[in-house]
Amino acid sequence: MDSPLLLAALSSLLLLLAMYLALGKRRRSYPPVAGTVLHQLLNWGRLPEYLTELSRRYRTFRMLTPTCNYVYTVDPANVEYILRTNFANYGKGAMTHEVMEDLLGDGIFGVDGTKWRHQRKVASFEFSTRMLRDYSSGVFRDMATQLAGIGAAAAAAGERLSMEDLFTRSTLDSIFKIGFGVNLGALSGSNSNSNQEGAAFARAFDDASEQVLYRFFDPLWKAKRLLNVLSEAAMKRWVRTINDFVYAVIDKKIEQMGRDGQEFAKKQDILSRFLLEREKDPGCFDNKYLRDIILNFMIAGRDTTAGTLSWFLYDLCRDQRIQDKVAREVREATTGDHQDVGGVQEFTACLTEDAIGSMHYLHAALTETLRLYPAVPSDVKCCFSDDTLPDGHAVRRGDTVNYQPYAMGRMKLLWGDAAEEFRPERWLDDDGVFVPESPYKFTAFQAGPRICLGKEFAYRQMKIFAAVLLYLFKFEMWERDSRWGIVRCSRSKWSARSMFVRRPGHQPGTSMVSVCACI
Repeated sequence: MDSPLLLAALSSLLLLLAMYLALGKRRRSYPPVAGTVLHQLLNWGRLPEYLTELSRRYRTFRMLTPTCNYVYTVDPANVEYILRTNFANYGKGAMTHEVMEDLLGDGIFGVDGTKWRHQRKVASFEFSTRMLRDYSSGVFRDMATQLAGIGAAAAAAGERLSMEDLFTRSTLDSIFKIGFGVNLGALSGSNSNSNQEGAAFARAFDDASEQVLYRFFDPLWKAKRLLNVLSEAAMKRWVRTINDFVYAVIDKKIEQMGRDGQEFAKKQDILSRFLLEREKDPGCFDNKYLRDIILNFMIAGRDTTAGTLSWFLYDLCRDQRIQDKVAREVREATTGDHQDVGGVQEFTACLTEDAIGSMHYLHAALTETLRLYPAVPSDVKCCFSDDTLPDGHAVRRGDTVNYQPYAMGRMKLLWGDAAEEFRPERWLDDDGVFVPESPYKFTAFQAGPRICLGKEFAYRQMKIFAAVLLYLFKFEMWERDSRWGIVRCSRSKWSARSMFVRRPGHQPGTSMVSVCACI
């Protein structure tokens, strides 16, 4: 080939390469702008649905704020990239830590690096012990027994009950008992001084949690805190109530440890285990760090299960076939053909680990609930350096990147045309055995190095509560398409009168767990 032809060929190749690179740059463009933080505030009451509507249009998009860009995605490849492949580049970041610090301090939800690794290591060990598993299962059985008693009394009196409220109070009692070794008494509603203090703590905890969420969308929250006005003035009062209560519990536990000696070493609650760990290395953490650690576990273990159980019962009210199938499986896994095993305590004794593990359809129904109503509808990460996501969209240092479990559960491209239908069968194989999906598609428990340590812990609690309630009661809708449901007892030895259950009062996303990633 002579020189002119060779030069022309090389020029053509260079031109094609330049066009390819230009197209590549265009493909790696910044995500399209779908709105601003103002639009999010205007849609505050329906934020998960609003973000889902945008996700159907864009899959990956950004919302503009005065300080940075909020990038949202429902692409499983992007999720895997930020949670596992390039994990080091996506963490909590300084902004998230600052927003959450007043309530959660240096707990595992709001930190990166050494502090996260230390807490993760200690927590991983504790959550893997049989001691905590057996202790927590006992707490869950006791709490389910209390729930059944309240339900039976209400059924006998023909009273209406909010199951959402009962679940919220019972899960708070459960996690407080497991976390602090203290009976909070939220479910029983006792009027003792200690329980009144516990009720004040619970209210402050709820209010402070919601205010933390609101801070992510309020560009003026720092100014309000500095001036001590409006919601931030209330935030200080709530945090003070929380701290007074928690530090009193810690001081009492330390006093008990000094008094009981060897007997204290048998304690199984998380606070006692951390105090014993501190005995080995007195300089490893102080009371403030203990307070932060336990509050983080509380926020992880309370609203998550309460919300899921509430939506679970609501969906079972809407489809009697599914409810009957779950109840039948519970009966077959525990009492078999024996219709009467005695009281509720005798039944809970039948809820062995093997029995709970064999309830594949119940597990599928709870998982389907989490797919449609995840406790964390949108989880936030901070981008530490400029990067390009697998779908070609660029993100910059300081951007927050949000993957969206709520929206992902409603994407037809992920779950087919029936994506918005409640269908537990989608999780079962031909033999009725539960088959999990990729954690980057079903993201309710996060994935990668920060995958939720309490996943099995949460399933155990929900399965015990659900099994007891569905063995003893039958749930029916009060009216078709109504917000109310009716609950009838299904055993002849219980009253056949009715109690009522409300549809869960709000969409996921209005509580603190919507911004707290799994630990």
